[in-house]
Amino acid sequence: MRINLDGKTALVTGGNIGIGAGIAKALAECEAQVIITYFSHEVEAKDTVKALKGLGCEAAMFHLDATDSAQVASVVSQAAARSQGKIDILVNNAGHLVNRVQTECMSDEHWHSVIDVNLSSAFYCTREILKVMPDGGRIVNMSSLAARNGGGNGTVPYAASKAGIIGLTRGLAKELAPRKITVNALAPGFIAETPFHETFTGLENYAAIIGGIPLGVAGLPADVAGAVLYYVSDLGKWVTGQVAEINGGGWFV
Repeated sequence: MRINLDGKTALVTGGNIGIGAGIAKALAECEAQVIITYFSHEVEAKDTVKALKGLGCEAAMFHLDATDSAQVASVVSQAAARSQGKIDILVNNAGHLVNRVQTECMSDEHWHSVIDVNLSSAFYCTREILKVMPDGGRIVNMSSLAARNGGGNGTVPYAASKAGIIGLTRGLAKELAPRKITVNALAPGFIAETPFHETFTGLENYAAIIGGIPLGVAGLPADVAGAVLYYVSDLGKWVTGQVAEINGGGWFV
């Protein structure tokens, strides 16, 4: 079955690099119009938009601090104005580990910064998108393997925020079911070729991590994008409130 998203508009937060860029490109390959947001890495955002247009996709980018609800409201309004006043698909991908900090040394500011960038951002974006999303729309939230196993050393707020995404997803799935809007989440494990793991894991640790994955290989952004396509296409039209465990067998529910 060929996935065809022609006529659909997707907003991918943090769609400029890594997993987000992989998701944006997969949506474009299925003929969706794709709008990405970025907070940093503006050059990469421009490159991603150029690549999307090269696929024949109508594409655009907006700078966004997704932890600022006023900015979110403005960007969603501008994005919808580019596509007949609607957004059909939202991928809440924006997020960050920020830094590794032990709990006993953690400031209030660090705790709130991690919670806000991973969890509050998804709430803000979803709240605004619901004003312009038609019935039957699709929302996909980015959780993490850290929500399941507690994450690595110094990542307690990250694990907590990503666990919160699962609760947010399931609550929204129930609330939005009458509108036939599905809400699902992704929980990726070790995904190579991303700035996230290059920064916070370190290339020198890749071999040991991959050695602990039952399938024996790292995941790639395309593996995450494939799950997104399932959820936002007709293949997943009767699936809501679920979490895709994309980890090569690294953790089983």
